[in-house]
Amino acid sequence: MESETLLREISDFGGDMELGEFVAVNPVPEQRSSEIVETSEEINDTHSAENDTEPEAHVENDVDVVVIENEEEEQEELGVGKRKKTMPVKLNDYVLNTISTSCEMTFEFEDSGSVHPISKYVDCENFSPQHRAFLAAIGTKIEPTTFSEAIAIKEWCDAMSTEVGALEKNKTWDITTLPPGKKAIGCKWIYKLKFRADGTLERYKARLVVLGNNQKAGIDFSDTFAPVVKMSTVRTFLEVAAARNWELHQMDVHNAFLHGDLEEEVYMKLPPGFRTGNSDSVCRLRKSLYGLKQAPRCWFAKLKSALTKYGFKESYADYSMFFLRKGGSEIYILVYVDDLVIGGNDSEEIAKFKKYLGECFHMKDLGPLQYFLGIEVARNKNGIFLCQRKYALDIITEAGLLGCKPAATPLEQQHKLDLADGPVMDEPAQNRRLVGRLLYLLATRPDLTYAVHVLSQFMQNPRVVHWESALRVVRYLKGTPGQGILLRADSDLKLRGWSDSDWGSCHLSRKSVSGWYITLGQSPISWKSKKQKVVSRSSAEAEYRCMALTVCELEWLRALLADFGVGHDGPMDLFCDNQAALYIAANPVFHERTKHVEIDCHCVRNAIQDGTIRTQKVHTTEQLADVFTKALGRSDFQSIVAKLGICNPHAPT
Repeated sequence: MESETLLREISDFGGDMELGEFVAVNPVPEQRSSEIVETSEEINDTHSAENDTEPEAHVENDVDVVVIENEEEEQEELGVGKRKKTMPVKLNDYVLNTISTSCEMTFEFEDSGSVHPISKYVDCENFSPQHRAFLAAIGTKIEPTTFSEAIAIKEWCDAMSTEVGALEKNKTWDITTLPPGKKAIGCKWIYKLKFRADGTLERYKARLVVLGNNQKAGIDFSDTFAPVVKMSTVRTFLEVAAARNWELHQMDVHNAFLHGDLEEEVYMKLPPGFRTGNSDSVCRLRKSLYGLKQAPRCWFAKLKSALTKYGFKESYADYSMFFLRKGGSEIYILVYVDDLVIGGNDSEEIAKFKKYLGECFHMKDLGPLQYFLGIEVARNKNGIFLCQRKYALDIITEAGLLGCKPAATPLEQQHKLDLADGPVMDEPAQNRRLVGRLLYLLATRPDLTYAVHVLSQFMQNPRVVHWESALRVVRYLKGTPGQGILLRADSDLKLRGWSDSDWGSCHLSRKSVSGWYITLGQSPISWKSKKQKVVSRSSAEAEYRCMALTVCELEWLRALLADFGVGHDGPMDLFCDNQAALYIAANPVFHERTKHVEIDCHCVRNAIQDGTIRTQKVHTTEQLADVFTKALGRSDFQSIVAKLGICNPHAPT
């Protein structure tokens, strides 16, 4: 039996129950912040009363000895459970704060009595009032993580009702009974706050997501691949936009995945909070839904069809970048699932294109680019500043280190982490989650690259020492949460690369670590730290393999710039501090020590002969890629980081 809508069946089952009236599943009562404070005060009063009953003591004038007046009291004081407790010295780096949460939070960080308050390391006074209001809005609103939390808040109930109504209006599913031999997939709610460009709250967004991890290959799905824009492409695009003073806009596709047509036969359980008169009812999906493994592919095909129909061409350097040139006007689009970044030199053409998108899909115009994929974007006459301040503060808060003493470097200089070093973690998923979050932070934090590269090698069976090393990265992050990169407006748009390797530095495999750093003008756009796949027999061989990787990245970026309409006259400079590797690159020499790396030799040498690459010797102290291959001391680390185009306008002045 197939009903018309889920709304109608809910009304029949619940009598006066309408869409939006949810059935709470063990809702947890909220505890008021005042109750927490009262409890804390009671504990403090009790503690003070206990201290008042302690035996009196006095100190003699010339002797540093504390004398207890009553011998019996001395014995009591030294009895079991009576001995005075002191905090271990190793905990001096951590300060426990009393925190009370309230929905009426202010953006300013209040003094909590911590020795190292977060307000000493992050500030927003260098930004305009409008941008400060935006940062305050995205930094203080709290999003529920479970259905039981959201069901107690009316705005989230309304958001879930709106979402189900939109799904039914789009004819995403049919309510039916589950056929024999079929299995229904579960679903869950995801909650997100959407903000306007001025920082005000736009809407409460509740998204229904299918648990696609339960799908079976060949039964529920076949092809799943869908491209998303690379972060290097995003940084390159924003650098070109800053140098050429392009407009930047952001748009969001409302329920993007619902536009894709679903070919497979997939059944889903009813959304949490909704039910029908028949307990065996399920949803037969007619269109793709968030969470399905094939949903991104279906949506991208739909969007690509609409863009090519308008006249856009797909970039061969990055298939998630589209461009349109008509006369003297240029429009460029970056696609990350349902988030679109639009830039160009013609306001009227951009407005026409946005109107066309609104006719094809249900679009949300978010105005000037300010917040994209968790990256905060600020712009002035000097260029475009990118950082992940809110994301970094979330990591610090989740790790419980808001009051910790910051570390000077992300990783100890003489670190040697082993696969079987110390006891195994009780909750290894905790370490994986933290390292995964740090990985995404690398989008705007080149200074964390090597440390996260090291931690990523111990994800399968992490030990306590690995967790402590990850916490050190968070402690370093505590000192610079608002740090990011500046894409300069006065750029010459010339590619330059630095290549370096640390020969045999991995004590587990004796493989070398490669690192590269590439700038467009003076702005950082690409960096990486990677362990080489083979064991190099000499430092020259290790450096040469790294040069080959850097050359490939430079040539790809040059092709990407061509799609942005940026020509690159003359060769791209590649800086290396190993003279032997430079000699191998410049001369057609093969002998016993280099003949086994012939393919890499041809890759670099052909680029030099074609005139696309020009190698140059750089002193080790000026090798910017050095920070991507090894853990440096405090002075060397800070010296190189200062040259990487990293700045921190959030630092208190």
